[in-house]
This record gives sequence, C-alpha cells and structure tokens, in this order.
Amino acid sequence: MVRGIRPHAEGRTILDVEFCRCPRRPIEIIPRRAAFRSRVRGATIRRVFRLAKRAVLELDADISIVIEPRMTGLLLVSDPPTTQHRRVCWHLRPKSGLRNSFEFWDRRGLGTVRLLDTQQMDHLRSRLGPDAMQIEPADWKRQLAGTSRHIKVALLDQSLVAGIGNLYASEILHMAGISPFKRSNLLPPNALRRLADATQAVLSDAILHEGSTLSDGTYRNALNKDGGYQNYHRVYDREGQVCSCCERGIIRRAVQAQRSTFYCPICQRTPRKT
Repeated sequence: MVRGIRPHAEGRTILDVEFCRCPRRPIEIIPRRAAFRSRVRGATIRRVFRLAKRAVLELDADISIVIEPRMTGLLLVSDPPTTQHRRVCWHLRPKSGLRNSFEFWDRRGLGTVRLLDTQQMDHLRSRLGPDAMQIEPADWKRQLAGTSRHIKVALLDQSLVAGIGNLYASEILHMAGISPFKRSNLLPPNALRRLADATQAVLSDAILHEGSTLSDGTYRNALNKDGGYQNYHRVYDREGQVCSCCERGIIRRAVQAQRSTFYCPICQRTPRKT
C-alpha cells in the first residue's frame, strides 16, 4: 500500500480532508475530526513510509498521519471496492499526471487513523521491536531469548519484531524449516540464521508482488487490484494439499493465540517437548 500511494502523495499539499459518511462500524480517528482537519490542511507530505504494519505520512508541520489498516483496511488512489466502507479521503493540490486524492477504506472498521507529533512518534517507535526487514540473526537471538512462547506466536508480537503479519509468519517458518510449535528461546543458531534469511525473502517477495489477495477478496493494492503473492504461498490457506516443497507432507492447520497457523509436518517437524 505504501509503495502504491507514495508517487501520488509525496511532495503534495493537502487541500482538505473528507471524513466520509459510513453506515458501518466507525474507525478510530485521533484527534477529533475538526482538529484533525485544521492541523493537516495546507501541510505538505514530505515522506511516505512503512513503520511495522502501519503507513506513515510525514508532514512538513512536524506531525505525521499514522494509518494502521489492521485486517481489512486499504489505502487507495483509485475507486474503492465499495462506497459504503469509505472512511477518510485526502484531497491534494492537483498535479498533472497524478491522482489528486487518496483514501482509507476499511470493510470491518478495525483500522485507525491518528495524527502524531514528533514526541508521540518517538514513543510509538520505542514500543516496537526491530524492523523485520532489517533484523539480523544476532538480533533474533536477543529478541527471542526472553520468551518461551511458540515461535509462531512470538513472530506476531510487534514489540519483539515489527512488521510480520499472521499470513507471512506461517510462510516464513515454512521456508526456514522451523516448526511453529518450537519454543522461541530454544532455537539454535542455525535455525536463527534460517529465520533471518526466510524473513527477508518472504517479505521482499510479498512487497514485490504487492501483497496477498485471498479467496474473500478483501485485500487490494493501492489501485484496487489483486495482490499477486497468494500465487506463491507455500502453506498459508493450503490445508489438506500436498506440500510443494517436500511433495510428501500434507499441509495442516492449527490455531495458535486465536490465529490460524499452516505448516507441513514433514518440512517443519514438531518438537517432542513444546
């Protein structure tokens, strides 16, 4: 999403903010709408970047718009999938060849849109672990040493490592050949190296293919088109299918911390003691 809106947003001035009439569950917007609008109108978007699983629009007024999509939120520069789930639309000063607005769309209303000053941004960063795209094996060892949780559960803890969602946690562990039920603090050095490499590979490929659009069609890229990474899934949402890696194991599904986990029992042998 960040890569999709960046060329249309960076360097552009926000003319107005439209809070769309939505009959669905309201999203969290901080501060109140009138204050939000008054603080960002006339500001220029200096930079658009990702912070863990959030999109950040850094403005020249030393404030940042932080958008957390959660499960069904989308940032779009094109027409949304449905009109009744439109939430916030930013209107930009016109520029030839570029879209003059982008918006946040959220089917389930779980996302948040917040305006944070520099101190609040520093506080947010302090609550997050190292970025998953930059973490090294030594960092993994340090972050996981203090937790005996199953590794799949630990990967979803943004205070340990930032930026891994549920789908990609299953994919990373399969590529690394690590059981999702392995205790985090018991991973040996060679497994930590595989984990670091697999994290880089899976997340890089997911970004390259603009995310995963599953059978429910919820996820769309910034142009309201399907992502492509679902075509490269090894285990996620493939329960009952033959593993494409070992060609012997049958993909299984388990529930960990109320989230679905998919794995191959042969490629990712479950430890005897969990």
